[in-house]
Amino acid sequence: RSRGLGDVYKRQMKRNAKRILTLLIAATALLAIPFTFVACNKNKSLLDPKKPTTLTMWHVYGEQANSPMNDFVEKFNATVGKEKGIVIDVTLMSNASQIGKKLKDAQAGKAGSKDMPDLFFCHSGDAQSLGADNLLNWKDYFTPTELDAFVPDFLSDGMLGDRLSVFPVSKSTYMLFIAGGVFERFAAEKNVSVSDLETWDGFFTVAEKYYDWSGGKPFCAIDYLIRLAELCAISDGESVSYKDGWYDENNPSFIKAYEAFATSIAKGHIVVSDMYYNTQIMTAQTCAGIGSSASVLYANDKITYPDNTSEDMKLQVLPLPQQAGKQKFATQAGVGLCAYKTTDKKAEAATVFARWFTEEQRNVDFVLSTGYMPVRTGAFAKIGENSFKSDAFKNLYAALTKTVATCTFVREPNFDGYYSKVRTLYDEIRKIQKNLASLYAAGGTTEQIVAEMKAALYNVA
Repeated sequence: RSRGLGDVYKRQMKRNAKRILTLLIAATALLAIPFTFVACNKNKSLLDPKKPTTLTMWHVYGEQANSPMNDFVEKFNATVGKEKGIVIDVTLMSNASQIGKKLKDAQAGKAGSKDMPDLFFCHSGDAQSLGADNLLNWKDYFTPTELDAFVPDFLSDGMLGDRLSVFPVSKSTYMLFIAGGVFERFAAEKNVSVSDLETWDGFFTVAEKYYDWSGGKPFCAIDYLIRLAELCAISDGESVSYKDGWYDENNPSFIKAYEAFATSIAKGHIVVSDMYYNTQIMTAQTCAGIGSSASVLYANDKITYPDNTSEDMKLQVLPLPQQAGKQKFATQAGVGLCAYKTTDKKAEAATVFARWFTEEQRNVDFVLSTGYMPVRTGAFAKIGENSFKSDAFKNLYAALTKTVATCTFVREPNFDGYYSKVRTLYDEIRKIQKNLASLYAAGGTTEQIVAEMKAALYNVA
């Protein structure tokens, strides 16, 4: 009997075990359903080709010329955009120095300003002033493997804290642009050559000789004077310090370099450009200009003189002069892509465009049409495999290749309000250089004019 009860007990235990196992399997399946649902939803696109999502865009590529960016936007809208249901609508073309203020006005809803765009290109400093929390963190939308394909320094330039708020699409640096025909005539008569422009000492000497040869014309118009002085200081080994978003007065190498440029300005040998150097070199006001590599987009084939005669520009492009015998540095400039945070659907659409636009060959195609450097690792080496739209672009990329091979790149300051101070300083210098003749006629000296420009440097702070 006891064995019979034991058999019953064993059979009951087996039945219970089966029931428990069945319940566990069922419970596990039920628990898995929400996670499976969430995972599927996460991978499911919010975009609908039948109901396209429109993203407004502001950019800085080609305000005064046929815009390559607009061409790429059209290609995107006609292909991937059409397929996935995304329309990019360019509502403003500006420039890198002004778009920050326009974005701030739009964000604040200032009277007369446009609506805040979904996508826009700006400097990290401008993005910071808009608030990183208001922008997409691209690290949430690109995998680490995807981001590994980009130049690390270019990614770090777009970081605001631990957020990748400004996505790299292209980078620029400074170049020395020369009106080739004019320089050839001058060089032949004054026994100078382009090799003299490899150092700043040589540059200032050439500028003085050109001033004498041309009857008092400045040799070069400079777009970014303050940054040139900073690069000289860095080359001298100085760790440039800042205070309240501007240059601290305790930077002896920086001050020395600034004084060198100020002295050349005070003598009329060089000038701070009216806005960008292009206009002055194209109208024969100067023989050369220092500006962004991207300024080649606005280069003219002709120089037009005041009497309406003209000659071929024959644009030459050289690397930026350097401190003699010192380590070479170049600025790492250029805006990046930001997306204003609104809806998940728009975030997905923005990511699709960013991924499409920075695909390696497409990125190379874009920079070759705009004068920028590509942002993907190894892409620069492939530039030579492509054709150039003109000799000016070919000369530019030869100079850029040399710059990349010989220089260490340094990111630009991105303090909130930094560029507004830069613009204020340049406005003050323009007033001084415009009145040089009257200042000297009134008994002023070069030293006094340089002191006035030094005062302007710190008054803006």
